[in-house]
Amino acid sequence: MDWAKTSLGMVEQTRAERMSQSPPAISDDEAQNLIQEYHPDYVGNERKIHVGPNADSDAFPMELADLLESDSPIPKDFKPNVDIETDVLIIGGGGAGVTAALGLANSGLTVHLATKLRLGDANTVMAEGGIQAALGPSDSTRRHFADSYVGGHGKNDTDLLRHLCEEGPAGIRWLTRLGTLFDQNDDGTFRFRKGGGTSTPRVLACRDFTGLEIMRVLKNAVMSGAAHVLEHHAAVELTDDGKDCVTGAVLWNTQTGKLVTVSARAVILATGGSGQLRLQGYPTSNHLGATGDGLVLAYRQGCSLVFPGSHQYHPSGSSYPEALVGQLVTESIRSAGAQILNVNGERFIDEMTFRDVVAAAIIREVVAGRGVETPTGRRGVWLDTPLIEQTKGKDTLTKQFPGLIHRFKRYGINPITQPLLIYPTLHYQNGGVRIDVECQTERSGLWAAGEVTGGVHGTNRLMGNSLLDIIVFGRRVSESVQQNCPERGAVTLSRLNVYREELDSLPHRPQTTAPQLYPRVSGMKFELKEIPKPEAGGGVPPQVI
Repeated sequence: MDWAKTSLGMVEQTRAERMSQSPPAISDDEAQNLIQEYHPDYVGNERKIHVGPNADSDAFPMELADLLESDSPIPKDFKPNVDIETDVLIIGGGGAGVTAALGLANSGLTVHLATKLRLGDANTVMAEGGIQAALGPSDSTRRHFADSYVGGHGKNDTDLLRHLCEEGPAGIRWLTRLGTLFDQNDDGTFRFRKGGGTSTPRVLACRDFTGLEIMRVLKNAVMSGAAHVLEHHAAVELTDDGKDCVTGAVLWNTQTGKLVTVSARAVILATGGSGQLRLQGYPTSNHLGATGDGLVLAYRQGCSLVFPGSHQYHPSGSSYPEALVGQLVTESIRSAGAQILNVNGERFIDEMTFRDVVAAAIIREVVAGRGVETPTGRRGVWLDTPLIEQTKGKDTLTKQFPGLIHRFKRYGINPITQPLLIYPTLHYQNGGVRIDVECQTERSGLWAAGEVTGGVHGTNRLMGNSLLDIIVFGRRVSESVQQNCPERGAVTLSRLNVYREELDSLPHRPQTTAPQLYPRVSGMKFELKEIPKPEAGGGVPPQVI
């Protein structure tokens, strides 16, 4: 990185002095002011929407608002004739959806799981750092609750958060029984890491590919079970009984181009997040399929969204090389001792404070001209990874973060000897569909779990609570469905027709359809590709990404 030679020299010069210094202190008031002034949630382009349960109240990111005010890709003359009949339809093939399917394995209910990509293609596999649960000798579920509540700025749904923390240990034991290989100490006990905003080491990890390891065991378990998996089936609309109950969905078989109508007694939304909307043009760490589909589907059914403008911008997204822009550099790297530095080699924030504070501080440094510019015009700050080897011992990075080493070495960068350039990346959807503690939405027959929901994390999530979320509430939703599964109802598009009437009353609205399902990249500019309008009497024409 000859283009940054001068700045890298300053990082080297200040390293010895920094090793003995405490992190910069920041008061609660200073942290809040920093967030208000620089965090993208507070300085972005937002507007109100004028249809649905959140109409004329909450402010939405422009990109999400446009989706919610878009028409459905379903033809107006489409009649939903049932092709598949099941008891439970799960929409989403990531951690929450697969966990729910496993929880229903011995229920006697028939289960179909539909995923628009392949089973396991989801944000779950992108999670690197770990999963939190109060299992340590000096820890408790109350302490976990307190840390998460403070981290969420006190805006968490306390009932949801209580279940997350109290059921976390059982969730870890369940994963272990399935075969998840968490890192262990020499005596066979769990090895815990500290996470940003945690008062004690609580994060369990599988080196730096925790989500991938968890998805491995979940996928293997569900594939050997009785659930019917419908890969390459994207949900484009929910159906209803003509009243207030969701009764199934219309899926688009992306390989045949046909629309498939599913009648279900219960529908579980587990569609994940929306990072691929690239709010304000930010890069994202999210999987290809994270386009906010579940938000659109639930909203048209009359389900309100909680904190629709709250998103997490992970502080350490890669900013160089160009091929890795937006990809995650796990928070565990900072927990291990890597420091964040500006162009002058100066440490300007405590790396282990809350994520939104760290992200805002990085943006402030760049805005103030204290960032490092790449050859392609991007900016970022340094993450001093070589410091770990000097403080924790030789081969620490190689043993604990093999994925990181492999990823960067492909581009001639060795994190053992070279600092990494980072900048906040759109990482997590804090807000989402409103649910109760049984994972029921405001619409009968419709449940939701995982990142598609909102409330449990407030307006800022702690590291490791997302993987715990999909396990705890994936298990809870399966129990709730078994206990409250309604009788089968008629399959209509009545709610969609009502929503379309509301859209027609708007003087100006986007001339697009939603959910849009897939992102596409055109040169350096990121755009969303619209689903083509279905042909009369047929399905949706095949789409090339």
